[in-house]
Amino acid sequence: MPIPKLSETIIKNNSSERSLNRAEDYYLGGNVTNAVLRGNMVQATVYGSQSQAYSVSLPFNPAGLTYGVCCTCPYDGDGWCKHIIATLFLCLREPESIEHGETVQDLLCRINEAQIYELIEHLVDKEPSLISTIAEYVNSNALSGPANQLSKIHRQSAIDPAPFRRQVREIFRKAEDYSEYEYGYDEEDPITEEILELIQQAQEFSEHGDGKNALVILEAITAGCVDNWDDAAEYGFESDEITNALDEAWTAAILTAELTAEEEIDFQVILEGWNDEWDCDFSMTLEALRQGWDYPPLQQILEGNLTGQGIWADDAPDYAYELSMTRLQILDRQNRDKEYLYLAQAEGCTQQYLTMLARLGRIEEAVKAATTEMKSVEEAFALVQILQEDGYSEEALKICQAGLNLPGNSTYKLAVCMSEIADELGDNEIALNAKIIIFEIEPSLTDYLLIQKLSGDRWSTLKADLLANFTSEEDDIDTEAKVDILLHEGLIEEAIALVDTSYESQLVHRVMMAAIPHSPDWVIVNACERAESILNQMKSAQYDSAIKWLEKARAAYIQAGRNVEWSAYRDRLMELHGRKRKFMGLFKNSLD
Repeated sequence: MPIPKLSETIIKNNSSERSLNRAEDYYLGGNVTNAVLRGNMVQATVYGSQSQAYSVSLPFNPAGLTYGVCCTCPYDGDGWCKHIIATLFLCLREPESIEHGETVQDLLCRINEAQIYELIEHLVDKEPSLISTIAEYVNSNALSGPANQLSKIHRQSAIDPAPFRRQVREIFRKAEDYSEYEYGYDEEDPITEEILELIQQAQEFSEHGDGKNALVILEAITAGCVDNWDDAAEYGFESDEITNALDEAWTAAILTAELTAEEEIDFQVILEGWNDEWDCDFSMTLEALRQGWDYPPLQQILEGNLTGQGIWADDAPDYAYELSMTRLQILDRQNRDKEYLYLAQAEGCTQQYLTMLARLGRIEEAVKAATTEMKSVEEAFALVQILQEDGYSEEALKICQAGLNLPGNSTYKLAVCMSEIADELGDNEIALNAKIIIFEIEPSLTDYLLIQKLSGDRWSTLKADLLANFTSEEDDIDTEAKVDILLHEGLIEEAIALVDTSYESQLVHRVMMAAIPHSPDWVIVNACERAESILNQMKSAQYDSAIKWLEKARAAYIQAGRNVEWSAYRDRLMELHGRKRKFMGLFKNSLD
């Protein structure tokens, strides 16, 4: 690819949908011809719909395309024209088709100074406006000199912010269609999701080390939100999720970009202005801008001088951990492993510290540190995953055992890992303990049977302990799992008590099928009540459900030898509900 960092995303972000579609046709139709790479410039001829030829120029630098992208067509809409886009498609998809031509410097080396003067005069004759450009260049060099002129060279972004501003305006325009009556807590927020998607595009640039382009996008998005939010607020839309995401994205972009002192001041003024104008808080961004990477306490840490005080001399702000995580992500992308470890350790980011040690292959060090520094089951689970993936099963099992004694919300996942690793290593005792923990958190018949298999002679005692949790209706154990296990053990009365008033019809039917030989009277009473409730409320859409309940009742009557009572009950139903034609049709087909 001749143009650095060119991607379909960059093309899409700088194009209208119409231009993008037409450009695709032009590219596929072979309208892009004579594509030549000359130094840091791609030039091509693109034929339009009327065979009109247009010249496209695509200047670039190591950062990507610059603002000099142009075409000789008269297009004046948003974004790039279809001819530029078609040429970019060629650069991206068929770079081998672009010829390499001589640069301006190469060409000028082949002529003498007198011929260069003649060339300039010739060009000015053909394009008189060039004289202004020449005059500007000459005067600038005469006043500033070569050294000062070079200092003015700065990186130019390949991203045009206009499409992002346009997208933000369109998002808010659509939101105006939502009145305070149409939008509520049950409605999908038409603003937040789409703004977050735009912010994600900026974050992707930061993740690829391109903070400057991320800042261009974020400035366009944030300015658009600030300009339009007052109207949106009248409809009840809330900005917290968006402002939090913007604060995170701005922080990452600023810490990724290499800003000049002047740029830092400019961004500080802009961000503080937004803080005052919009109900938002860019405290983390402003602190990242203030500290950068040269903040003395941070520098001390990155150099390995860990005093135990960390970055914050006084009380750390609410965003301290989040700011440290952003820095760690950047250090990780830049492969600055030693500095990553220093910062993670200094700021108490234990999970990141332990997992980085494991990723670097420093397994013994990671395991030793984990036994004293882990504070949550989440930290243990993250480390176990890396150890397990890299084949360090014994070490992973040790971390599992230590981690299950820690607080957190990932105990189930860690127990599953411990069970898998113990099975792999053939340690039945640890596998059994893991299965018991798994069962206590999320029981299932499968794990119940595995525990039975692993426990051997201890099964009778374990069985009583496991089933003891099933006696309370207030516990959080899944009802379906209870039913599976109770029916497996033949504990019909316990299963009946569990579903007697349940609205889970499928479970009740399962228990009834098992209870017909054991407790037919309960089946008769419960099934008939459920069927009659449907019929008395004339819920015609549920008549088929009523029939299924009555089928269970009939089976229970027959099982109990109460055939005569069933016949009488059936006749009474026909007399009471004989005018319900839909019900009677189903009734006669199934129960007559």
